[in-house]
Amino acid sequence: MAEPTDATFDEWASWFKVLADGTRLRVLHHLAGLDGPVTVGELADALGLTQPNVSHHLKVLGGQRFVLTERDGVRTLVRANPNCMSALPEAAAAIMRTAD
Repeated sequence: MAEPTDATFDEWASWFKVLADGTRLRVLHHLAGLDGPVTVGELADALGLTQPNVSHHLKVLGGQRFVLTERDGVRTLVRANPNCMSALPEAAAAIMRTAD
């Protein structure tokens, strides 16, 4: 892997800022273990959180594209972004110089 640029480091820093919250990590962890999208209400129930709380964290995670949302009538479906599930470990490996 080529040496990361300043812009790349800045992008990675913004990812880690978003992930520097235990609830957001729990949300992302739960979504990453699912085979498909779930509603915000289902996610809130599974995590024992209120729907407004989950919606707030999904908005923050969505700002960095860690999660993808889509409308299904009056419901919002949410899922982990598969691109981020591979990009995040690659970024961590590059930062720690463990990447090949």
